[in-house]
Amino acid sequence: MLLDGLDAQPPAVRGAFVLVHRLVLGGVADVVLAPGSRSAPLAYALAAASDHRLLTLHVRVDERSAGFLAVGLSRGAGPLDHAGVALPRPVAVVTTSGTAVANLHPAVLEAHHTGVPLVLLTADRPHELRGTGANQTTHQAGIFGPAVRFAADVPAPDGRPGEVRDLLALAGRALGEALGARSGHPGPVHLDLAYREPLVPLGSVGGAAPAAAPAPAPGAARATAADAPSTTVVPARAVLAADQPAPGARTVVVAGDGAGPVARELAEARGWPLLAEPSSGALGGAHLVVAHPLVLGVDELVDAVEHVVVLGRPTLSRPVQRLLGRAGVDVRVVADGAGPWPDAARNAASVLPAVPTAWLDPDGVAPGPGGADPAWLARWRAASAAAARVVAAATDGARTDGPSVARAVVSACGGDDLLVVGSSNPVRDLGLVLGIDAAAPRVLANRGLAGIDGTVSTALGAAVATGRAHRRTRALLGDLTFLHDVGGLLRGPSEPHADLQLVVVNDDGGSIFAGLEPGALGETSEASGRTFERVFATPHGANLAQLCAGYGVDHQLVPDVPSLRHALGAPSHGVQVLEVRVGRTERRRDALSLAEDVRAAVRAAL
Repeated sequence: MLLDGLDAQPPAVRGAFVLVHRLVLGGVADVVLAPGSRSAPLAYALAAASDHRLLTLHVRVDERSAGFLAVGLSRGAGPLDHAGVALPRPVAVVTTSGTAVANLHPAVLEAHHTGVPLVLLTADRPHELRGTGANQTTHQAGIFGPAVRFAADVPAPDGRPGEVRDLLALAGRALGEALGARSGHPGPVHLDLAYREPLVPLGSVGGAAPAAAPAPAPGAARATAADAPSTTVVPARAVLAADQPAPGARTVVVAGDGAGPVARELAEARGWPLLAEPSSGALGGAHLVVAHPLVLGVDELVDAVEHVVVLGRPTLSRPVQRLLGRAGVDVRVVADGAGPWPDAARNAASVLPAVPTAWLDPDGVAPGPGGADPAWLARWRAASAAAARVVAAATDGARTDGPSVARAVVSACGGDDLLVVGSSNPVRDLGLVLGIDAAAPRVLANRGLAGIDGTVSTALGAAVATGRAHRRTRALLGDLTFLHDVGGLLRGPSEPHADLQLVVVNDDGGSIFAGLEPGALGETSEASGRTFERVFATPHGANLAQLCAGYGVDHQLVPDVPSLRHALGAPSHGVQVLEVRVGRTERRRDALSLAEDVRAAVRAAL
């Protein structure tokens, strides 16, 4: 029943359903799920198993809480021994990749020392993406060290012969180790499960509603093994002599997280368009392309790109990653030799430890690689202006949605202010509106692993530090990000003072998934919609005002964007939460509509 229609499924989905089926057969009756994107195959398998009443599914948005919930389920519901004491039973915990996994560690340690058989199923990127700077990717295999009885780094399913048999055997072994079947020493076990896209069902499986196969994105052609570039690592001593893109080459600069001002300097020195993420430190100037993730939806622009220079670590935009992975595009990555290797697309022609000085001097090399084609920059600037007009009209305050809130927050910040932004939708909304109005504030985001955990505490720490320099600090974050770290509001009366405005965009759940594949699948049928709500959108109904009152923090429920602008402009002292409630169900529709409007405007401008 759970495995019906499995043969037609993508390898990731097939593997997840087989694994869940084996856990059920092995006596796992409860599974705790924390939502995520990379773990989508497991989420769909668990939702189907729950629909068939094969197990009880528990959904929690905080992985730390999810882990301890599993500890309680295991210890409180097992069979009784001869002394009437409840024996632990196996309970599985499922997370996505990145910091989500690390948040399980306290519960894992507790389970280790008390002999609780937790089965930790952590989704991971496939092996080819590890160590490349891919978003939410870190070294997860072995992360719990000696605190687990057994650990396995499971390769991404690819449909090879014997794959299902091997997965069943591995799951059986993990269950046996968790229960202490051979050792008499039960405890947690860890399966780090790599999954390769597609991550959602492509047809009916286990009761899941069918979904259409995703169409390849425009310009998403990948290099084959035969024509993939061989990356050249330029040593530090040779960086001054590093070859530049050829004179007249159609080049763009991509500034990811932490790129720094040098990215903007390079773009302006060479006459190249600048595609900068909010936390790049390179925002501003006449070369900045406003709302570049939407502008990159215009094939007429993207197909003409010949060279890309990458600084920092780009993680926000799929269109950017598609550009960096395109066959025929020469990609030069600038990365400090001691830092991570930022080439998630595995398409870099060369990696330099620094920007060569000659690249920053418009007169240093003749002819300049950008100067020979002034029409190139002019086209991108026209596209940027067209995109800015569309986004400005859509975020003028007439509607109360995520991008409009982000624009109001940016407009309230001075150039010397600090804006801490949460992951998921807030940082993406910010990326759409930066560059429309006044100079952008300094933006800080935890993009190392792009997790939602710890953002309130990060913002408080930043507020204490910037307050010493008499600069103002604000934070823009979603409701789940706020709830994930609401404990960060707890401070003793002797702690250093902090002035901080936290703007919480509350859509009662995780609307980030609406713009990903699960969101599209959720629209295909009523059953798929229910699954999406349960294991991805995760509505919570929490009362933020009462939470803030409990922590002694000022809270204001702001009804609309004009009221938000007024509240942001009013004097504030201490920590203040400004809650703005926005709709979630229309998030996907509005995003698609805005993207189409931008594409149409850019094409008209070109």
